[in-house]
Amino acid sequence: MHKMGIRSIALILIVLLAATSCSKKKRPTSLKPGKSSSKTGLAYNGKDGYQVKQYKALPAGPDLVYIEGGRFTMGSLEEDVMNRRDNPKRTVSIQSFYMDQTEVANVHYLEYLNAVQKDSSEEFYSKALPDTAVWFNELSFNDSYVTMYLRHPGFRLYPVVGVSWVQANDYCAWRTAAVSKSNTAIGNKAGQKKKGFAIGKKKKAANAAEAEAVASAEPTQLRIESGYVMPPYRLPTEAEFEYAAIAMIGTQYADENQSNQRIYPWDGSTMRQPRGRKQGTMLANFKRGPGDYAGIAGKSNDGAIITQEIRSYPANDNGLYDMAGNVSEWVYDVYRPLSNNDVNDLNAFRRDGYQDDAKNYDSKNSNSLINDNLRVYKGGSWSDVAYWLSPGTRRYMDQDSATASVGFRCAMIATGSRK
Repeated sequence: MHKMGIRSIALILIVLLAATSCSKKKRPTSLKPGKSSSKTGLAYNGKDGYQVKQYKALPAGPDLVYIEGGRFTMGSLEEDVMNRRDNPKRTVSIQSFYMDQTEVANVHYLEYLNAVQKDSSEEFYSKALPDTAVWFNELSFNDSYVTMYLRHPGFRLYPVVGVSWVQANDYCAWRTAAVSKSNTAIGNKAGQKKKGFAIGKKKKAANAAEAEAVASAEPTQLRIESGYVMPPYRLPTEAEFEYAAIAMIGTQYADENQSNQRIYPWDGSTMRQPRGRKQGTMLANFKRGPGDYAGIAGKSNDGAIITQEIRSYPANDNGLYDMAGNVSEWVYDVYRPLSNNDVNDLNAFRRDGYQDDAKNYDSKNSNSLINDNLRVYKGGSWSDVAYWLSPGTRRYMDQDSATASVGFRCAMIATGSRK
């Protein structure tokens, strides 16, 4: 009986060990799919096999912040003071994506202009230049901003303005190419066979020369399957901007209930820090009333008569700066009054040339401004009253127009799982 007991215990232990070893077997993932196909059993990366290289995920593009997707109530929570009735509340869901932590600043746009001037025609360079005349006003002395705001070092990290929707999209395309070039070089180096650097003082010069040759090698075009091709930068959609700005992640409980809704990208209905060491300081720069762009000098001042340096005000719960105030921002969508009624409730986006055509509006007789060149901008600016700082509010402007109060930031699709 004693032997039977020992034998039974040993058998149980063997079963448990087998089960444990099976459970520890790692399941294939997108980044580590394994050495062979789980459907056909055929080996990857063989002479005639499908090439599925092990891949270490690249970090997100510079300055991008991961925004976890989810559902939210899109639309204005405020009274419709414009009486447009173009922004009713509705529930939509947004897929996870990346968004710039800050607005594109003057120094970033000057970097783009420098590259364009070297590699493009004079005509394209001229088209890429921001309209600095947006600062000029016959009844204001803003002349210094016309000549200084874009290029003076003191304004380097102020948000770029005077940029049209078309110019903002051109910047996104250039940034995609610039960042992809860097990643392509990384991918080519990763794909090269390691030759094994020699050790010893006599070999240092040879190793340095080889490293320099690898670094300066002209990158070859990589396929999307390699994983080193950067998804394109683009303007955020209206729904993405609103979702990222309101940042409801900071109000949520584990059971999907929310403690409160938000009017602005922060809690409460005031424009000041409600508590803490910085209690009473402004949470954004905006126009407080007729003729009042900042308040009196001192601690009650928001620190900016016009724009202010990026990151000057607290980030929201998504880690994004200036999603209200500083400058309003272009989004990708074409403007239509019924956008919130017509678009899909998943990744809502309004594109031109589809549904509610521009021909339905009487623009020829000047009874309507609606056409396919109108683009939405959001977020409120230094020259706006607090009403426009609510993420749900929306306005529009021609895609070739520019003002001193509208800038932009970029967004990008989030690929794969972050778990």
